Amino acid sequence: MKQDEHSMRQLLDPFLSGKELDQQQLEKIGAFVELLQRWNEKTNLTAIRGEEEIITRHFGESFFLASQLCEPQQVFSAIDFGSGAGFPGIPLAMYAPLARVTLIEAQNKKATFLKEAVRALALKNVNVFAGRGETFNGAANLVTLRAVEKFKQSAAAAAKLVLPGGRMGLLIAKEQVDAATTIAGMSWEAPIKVPNSQELVLLVGRG
Repeated sequence: MKQDEHSMRQLLDPFLSGKELDQQQLEKIGAFVELLQRWNEKTNLTAIRGEEEIITRHFGESFFLASQLCEPQQVFSAIDFGSGAGFPGIPLAMYAPLARVTLIEAQNKKATFLKEAVRALALKNVNVFAGRGETFNGAANLVTLRAVEKFKQSAAAAAKLVLPGGRMGLLIAKEQVDAATTIAGMSWEAPIKVPNSQELVLLVGRG
C-alpha cells in the first residue's frame, strides 16, 4: 500500500531529531521507494522489500544519521562508501541539498540502479562512482558507511577518504563498535542509539 505524506511523516518523525521534511522531499522519498521496489523484482538490491519497512529502516536510519551530522542548508562534501541501494547517501543528499554527495558502489547492478535513481529523482547534488572505494581518488568532509561486507577492512579504507578535520558516520551493530574504534587516525565519540532499534548505533569519528 502506497504511503501518503501524513503516514510517511509519522513513520520518519522519530528519526529526524525534531526537524521536518518538506513536501518535495516526501515526494522524492515516495518516488525512490517505488523505483527501488520495481528494480528489486528483477535484481536483489535489498532484502527489505515492504514499503513501510523501507521507509523506516532505510530512510529513517539514514535521516537519523543526517540529522545528527549536518544541517539542512549546510554546504559540505560527503562520500557514501559501499552505498548499495543508496543508503544513507541518497537520504543524506535529500536532507542536505547543498551538500555534494558521492555514492561509491562496486557492484555493477547496484551502481546502475543508483545512476537511474539519481536521474529519475533529479538529484543534482549526487554523483555515482562505479568502482571500489579503495580506488576512489578523492576525499570529503563526511564519509558514511552502513551494512557493508568485510566491515573492518571497508571501514579502514573509508577512513582514508575523510578530509582533515572531517567526520565519519557509521551505522553499525553494537557488537561492531569495538572493531570500529581500532581504526587508526580517528577519534571516536560515544555511540548513539538509533531510534526504534535494539542493535543499531551511530558511531561518529573525527579525522
